[in-house]
Amino acid sequence: MPRVLRVSPKIYPDGLPAPRSFFAAAAVLLTIMMAVLDGTIMNVALPIIAQDQGVSPAHAIWVVTAYQLAIVVALLPLSALGEAIGFRKVYLSGIVIFGVASALCAVAPNIEFLTAARVLQGLGGAALMSINGAVMRHIFPQAKLGRAIGWIAMTVSVSAAGGPTIASAILAVSSWHWLFLINVPISVLAVIVGYFALPFNAPTRTRFDFISAFLNVLTFGGLIAALGNVGTESNPVLIASQFGVAIVAGIALVRRQLSKDRPMLPLDLLKLPIFSCSIGSSIFGFCGQMIAFVTLPFYFHDVLGYSATTTGLLMTPWPLATAIAAPVAGRLADKYSPIRLTGLGMAVFAIGLYGATFVPAEGSYIGIIAALAVCGIGFGLFQAPNNRLLLTSAPRDRSGGASGLLSTARLTGQSIGAALAAIMIGTGSGFELDTIMIVASGAAIISALICEGRRHALRSGLIASPAGV
Repeated sequence: MPRVLRVSPKIYPDGLPAPRSFFAAAAVLLTIMMAVLDGTIMNVALPIIAQDQGVSPAHAIWVVTAYQLAIVVALLPLSALGEAIGFRKVYLSGIVIFGVASALCAVAPNIEFLTAARVLQGLGGAALMSINGAVMRHIFPQAKLGRAIGWIAMTVSVSAAGGPTIASAILAVSSWHWLFLINVPISVLAVIVGYFALPFNAPTRTRFDFISAFLNVLTFGGLIAALGNVGTESNPVLIASQFGVAIVAGIALVRRQLSKDRPMLPLDLLKLPIFSCSIGSSIFGFCGQMIAFVTLPFYFHDVLGYSATTTGLLMTPWPLATAIAAPVAGRLADKYSPIRLTGLGMAVFAIGLYGATFVPAEGSYIGIIAALAVCGIGFGLFQAPNNRLLLTSAPRDRSGGASGLLSTARLTGQSIGAALAAIMIGTGSGFELDTIMIVASGAAIISALICEGRRHALRSGLIASPAGV
């Protein structure tokens, strides 16, 4: 029997041998592509689903919201579970859950069943997204971890860019049910490849803390729900209540975690300066990204009068540029100091965001494409090196908590950015693109300052450099 078809429980201290590492990485990237595509194609399909099910657009939006909330509240509990019982078990279970939930979505008889199935699908997606960085850390040696993280960023960017096009192509020849059915064969393939190739790690056997998991749901679920309602016509009392629940539950969660050796909310890792700076820069960076992602399509369509197709094409240079820059930045982060790349990337990103304010009111394809391509290059230069810093600054046996908090920081930053965008669009006298993009570039500048502060602290010896940095 070929070696690759044998399930070896051997734990490798610094990456899997070839060709097993290739197949393991392929399984991870395949599932990331599936999860990201599923999040982006729904935006295109929502009007058709609402019409088919005979429900209002607001009702149909819950198909997306339920999926996102399920992911947010499950990231940290599932990353802790991965450390306790092994990343391999959680990852393979996540693929199975995602595939089964996709089949249930495809046969949903009504919108309520579809929404419930999307919650289940979100839990499967959370199992994949919470620990993909930790799994990659066990697949590749530390000397090649940067390029592995760059591949993840490239896969996410390409999938995000291709999602609307793929959805449109499927809907042109078939019903919306096939948007979910295509996940089933991909899940089967990923499970088969992953079963033979994914690495084993030494589980901690720590008892799962159900109370902390519940508090985590209230904290992050309440926070994301409140941020999602900010800037809309939602009841202010409801928004205040959601923030209140998140704050009270968050305080209780932190107090409970302080007494834990391996906290679900990894406060122990936040004590590491490199790690906490990486989290902070990630939150501000993704905040700036989402402000632009939310507002630019409205500006192109509603202000400049471009069609939906043209608007989609104009947004494409950003993720494509990120897909090109991220793997390059990952390789550079393996050979040189990733510290320099993070600050440089965020500075370039801020320039691209501010550059969008110079696009003339009547529109300029060349100017828009150039500005958004600069944004994509800058973000690609930042993301892979920053994620490498974050993962390698944590102990290897805490890579699950590090990976989970990395995904939580990304979603938190994006939610804050979306809320700020909604406030600025909803409260301004008109669509003031200059003001909006200045705020976005300001978030990127803060991220760059955090990165440069981290570099200065390392150079001056104020903080110690972890291995591999």
